[in-house]
Amino acid sequence: MTATEIPQTRRWWARLAVALAFAAALVLIVFAGAMGTFFLLVTTCVGVAVAVAALYNSLLHRRIVRWVLLGIAVAAPIVVLVQFARRDLLWVVLVAYLLAALAAVCARAALRPERAGTMPEYDAPPPQRPVLLMNPRSGGGKVERFDLVRKAESLGATVVLLDGPGTVDVEALARTAVADGADLLGVAGGDGTQALVAGVAAEHDLPFLVISAGTRNHFALDLGLDRTDPATCLDALSDGVELRVDIGRLDERTFVNNASFGVYAEIVQSPAYRDEKRGTVLRMLPELLSGRSGARLAAHIDGNPSPGPQAVLISNNPYGTNDLTGLGRRARLDRGRLGVVTISVRSTRQAVGLLYRAHDHGLVRHTATEVVIDADTPTVPVGVDGESLVVPTPVRCTVQPGALRVRVPRTRPGVRPASPALDVSRLYHLALPGRRGEVYEHTSRTLQR
Repeated sequence: MTATEIPQTRRWWARLAVALAFAAALVLIVFAGAMGTFFLLVTTCVGVAVAVAALYNSLLHRRIVRWVLLGIAVAAPIVVLVQFARRDLLWVVLVAYLLAALAAVCARAALRPERAGTMPEYDAPPPQRPVLLMNPRSGGGKVERFDLVRKAESLGATVVLLDGPGTVDVEALARTAVADGADLLGVAGGDGTQALVAGVAAEHDLPFLVISAGTRNHFALDLGLDRTDPATCLDALSDGVELRVDIGRLDERTFVNNASFGVYAEIVQSPAYRDEKRGTVLRMLPELLSGRSGARLAAHIDGNPSPGPQAVLISNNPYGTNDLTGLGRRARLDRGRLGVVTISVRSTRQAVGLLYRAHDHGLVRHTATEVVIDADTPTVPVGVDGESLVVPTPVRCTVQPGALRVRVPRTRPGVRPASPALDVSRLYHLALPGRRGEVYEHTSRTLQR
């Protein structure tokens, strides 16, 4: 697809959103000056600036300072509202609010992701000797809460519980099941465990069953499975279809979601990450980017050098363009491409602005079939599907197109398009006249395909 083939409606929605947002601010300022007093005009401008600054700076601090700044961000618009009410100008605020709401609607229309189509389904006979590995501790005890063992065994599956002292060698258990004649492997557990067994299933060309019993279940989300009731995933044993999806490889290890390096990997090592992934990323990423420590990285993306990134996220198929944390959605899992995000920033403020999509300085996105990560140290920390590892350098990441036969229920929720996030940087570029806005949007679409 060329830039000229991109529908112009997105650009006009973006321009309308920008115009309405400007009008909302203008209404407050003009009427505050024309119908109020100079004091009200100053109060409005200062109140908006204080609220924005306090909210922005709250992301740079922790504990009591953060709460104080959040309190200021809430109090500032209340003070402005009171001043308008004292002068019987509340209707001005309502008009500005309506314009801002319309701007948000137009922005979402401009940024709405296109449907990427659905992955082809293939009819598959029920397995005769399915083996399911279940982690009773995963997802806060979902295996027991949803009675997965009994339900699986009633469908003819052999269940192996990943419970007991010490570290369980999941790959060894999966290989033993294959040697004993299993014709399907499945996992009820987190994405890290899913990836290990998926690698064995792909190696032996066996169907693989995902049971959404983990905490976040990002792989299950992109497969269109029901994450609220993992027991529904077992329907694939009796009435299932197959999807041929890609898997990523980090040297000899499989990943189904992503591999992260640099400050991303430091976040994965945090004890809080497992219980609150998104909150931990949002809290730690700006601080770590601005106070960079550890190994100096170098990335080679399909042979093209990218020296000195502070963070690198490599995903099995690209994430949505507004997702820098790798915790969102992928439109497809069968494109045969790695998604690559590299980040290099100079300050905490730049990192926060980047994370919240106020700008895109220091961010580069790619798609590739091979990424090599090197460093000035013999080993580097890496997060692989949420699991923290240390691996020798250089590290080679590749994609294996269609390597995994995933068995899913014929009837399932499906992959819903992600709600568009308010990406100020992208909205601005879409609103630009001429070729620059077209090229930016074309690049964004290409990365999501």
